[in-house]
Amino acid sequence: MSVVLKVRKKGILILPKAIRLRAGIEENSEVLVEVKGDMIILRPLKPRVVNVNADMVKRIIEEEKREWEERLNGLAAQAGT
Repeated sequence: MSVVLKVRKKGILILPKAIRLRAGIEENSEVLVEVKGDMIILRPLKPRVVNVNADMVKRIIEEEKREWEERLNGLAAQAGT
């Protein structure tokens, strides 16, 4: 799909509804803009959804917490407190 758009003051472009719908761009959504040669490419910026194992995350956080407590206890012992 190609259309001719007019660039308005301050570089504002109004994307027709049909283009927004086709590209998956909704009101207040963010758009990634790239310049390649003499082309401007607009793409909807969509967050990546990642499945994580909640138990694994909990174990990692607990391990990090233990390591930091050990480091802080070691520093406190060196400082003589």
